Amino acid sequence: MQVLSWLLGSVMVINFALAFTIIFLERKNASSTWAWLMVLFFIPVIGFLLYLLFGRRLSGQVFTWDTKSRLGVEKQVEEQIASLKNESLPPKQNMLKKYKNFLYLHLKHNDAVYTQNNQVKIFTDGTEKFNSLIQDLENATDHIHLLYYIIRHDHLGTQIANVLIKKAKEGVEVRLLYDDMGSRSLSRRFIKRMEDANIQVGAFFPPKIPKINFKVNFRNHRKLAIIDGKIGYIGGFNIGDEYLGKSAKFGYWRDTHLRVDGDATRMMQTRFILDWNQASRNHVKYNDRYFQGANGTAGDVGIQVVSSGPDQEWEQIKYGYIKLILSAKEYVYIQTPYFIPDESLLDALKIAAMSGVKIKIMIPNKPDHIFVYWATLSHVGELLNEGAEIYLYQNGFLHAKTIVVDGELSSVGTANIDVRSFRLNFEVNAFLYDKKMALSLAESFEKDVLLSTQMTQQLYNKRSLGIKFKESVSRLISPIL
Repeated sequence: MQVLSWLLGSVMVINFALAFTIIFLERKNASSTWAWLMVLFFIPVIGFLLYLLFGRRLSGQVFTWDTKSRLGVEKQVEEQIASLKNESLPPKQNMLKKYKNFLYLHLKHNDAVYTQNNQVKIFTDGTEKFNSLIQDLENATDHIHLLYYIIRHDHLGTQIANVLIKKAKEGVEVRLLYDDMGSRSLSRRFIKRMEDANIQVGAFFPPKIPKINFKVNFRNHRKLAIIDGKIGYIGGFNIGDEYLGKSAKFGYWRDTHLRVDGDATRMMQTRFILDWNQASRNHVKYNDRYFQGANGTAGDVGIQVVSSGPDQEWEQIKYGYIKLILSAKEYVYIQTPYFIPDESLLDALKIAAMSGVKIKIMIPNKPDHIFVYWATLSHVGELLNEGAEIYLYQNGFLHAKTIVVDGELSSVGTANIDVRSFRLNFEVNAFLYDKKMALSLAESFEKDVLLSTQMTQQLYNKRSLGIKFKESVSRLISPIL
């Protein structure tokens, strides 16, 4: 009995020392610190192992590309910042004068060069998106660069692999990058088949020790496709049959993705190369052919391609979201599968709602991660008190990550409204400065409202004691979900 007491006491002392060392000395934010302390003290030893896998900060430089300067990114950023300060924007960009602080935010802290001559097509259906992507892959003549968080070895994955193999045999340079955690079910046979066809395949943050990955919590959640340096895809769809609506569990998959033809592809290409050079020993060097830009017929959609991740000091995409919300005069439409905002973003929505701005938020009616789902319900329920309209999408699963403000500004990309996307995942979003795009996304939102049920304050108040308990527990651990 005395030995047992001594062991328990020793475990508590060690646990306390570990908590002090790995939590406080790493200077995590307060909410995350308390959440991890709760895990460490309620489940000693196991909690520490969980922290090693899921709670450590990312240290050191992740992305390097010594030829990036040849693309002239730094020079373009300096020139655009100067033009914003002295109001010497080109005539095509005069309509941006009232939004110049948006451009400045992303230029100054993210090197997100603004491009104007872009044609953009919006996809909300997986079949349409992948039909378009496959057609563009078929038409590739120089190179194909793909980056996806999830790639499945199923019908769609095999279909795309077949196209990539065909193009590689035709002499097209093909690179495929996937996240090691998101695509953990991807078979070695699938990868070897492509490698045998001279396709370069890379995995982002694979484990250094088999089955043990201390970077498992830092996921490359980006989805990018760049074809011949001219056409780019960015948005929420991964590669798998469920994204075509073929999953019995989720049914129809509602997402949002963009096809970009224009100079914004240069910025998407830069992002891909940075990610690729981190993951692969076969580094991509600068070459003009990777940065062709507009494909003959220039459009007029303004875009900034903005990245964020645990390697950065700033939560750049979150700041962009908050800036959008606080700029609203009439309405903010948000679609997100997970709604677990930190206090800053939640306060921004409350302030907007209390100022008379119409806040509409749409979330899925079915969970893919149960704790995240209950935490989401808890947070949207809090906004009901401020007059926000909350909609539960009923026609399958909602995976879109979009924000639309006043029919003028919008954002489409990979970042959810949760702590994981803001602080742990590597994400990329397109911030769009175009009325037609914003109105089109707003129209899609209103169509989805017809396929949703509204969560009213009365309905929310009627939830059972069991649901309230699940919400409370999930909200407590939401900073580390």
